[in-house]
Amino acid sequence: MIKRNIIKIDEEKCDGCGNCILTCAEGALQIIDNKAKVIKDSFCDGLGACLKECPQDALTLEEKDVEDYDEEAVIAHLKDTNPEMLEKHLKPLAEHADELPKHHSHNIPACPSARMLQWDKREKTTGEKTEIFSELRQWPVQLHLVSPNAPYLQNADLMLVADCVPFAYANFHQDFLKDKVVAIGCPKLDDVDAYINKVTDILKTANIKSLKIVNMEVPCCYGMSYIAKEAIKNSGKNIPFENVVIGIKGDIK
Repeated sequence: MIKRNIIKIDEEKCDGCGNCILTCAEGALQIIDNKAKVIKDSFCDGLGACLKECPQDALTLEEKDVEDYDEEAVIAHLKDTNPEMLEKHLKPLAEHADELPKHHSHNIPACPSARMLQWDKREKTTGEKTEIFSELRQWPVQLHLVSPNAPYLQNADLMLVADCVPFAYANFHQDFLKDKVVAIGCPKLDDVDAYINKVTDILKTANIKSLKIVNMEVPCCYGMSYIAKEAIKNSGKNIPFENVVIGIKGDIK
């Protein structure tokens, strides 16, 4: 427990309008029994971005002994509950890291799953009989976390991959990933509309040279192709497009 600022809600004034929730980039607020509530103290950063959105002036900042702010828990929470808000949450952290309170600890940001990385040196892992080199040259790879402004996207050959593919196709790095920028996702379990919007933003922002889709042969996985085609249409660009289908036994269809 530490003494720090945290949101205080006057339940007599709160009418449950939900305006504050739309502004809370940490997902710390929810409407419960028609009243706004802080669902977990460690999710509230205490910066007060939500204060100005309350028409009833029901929100104030209060200094008290509470759990420390937990950035990695917030990122995990947003990834599970609101992936679109996750991008909104991460962007200003990287831009204003030096201005944030010490308890934020946002030096890139902190969570390795969302830290943008790029490298040129080939790194290898040694197997029992052969040496296998990784062809991955950028991070992150999850489509929700890839920024349209990432430098590695400029003049890149982009490949959207269903996340089961690398498990089914044994030679994925050498046959597909080499010299490509990759983003992965699941069209069955993830938000397809959010993916269409993200890929559209990437195509509009970066000078993508080509777009390849690699998906599994199961019907739901063809959603990756749909996402790509809708994004190309929405972007208004004429981008070379290729779709490769992988069988569940690891062959190319």
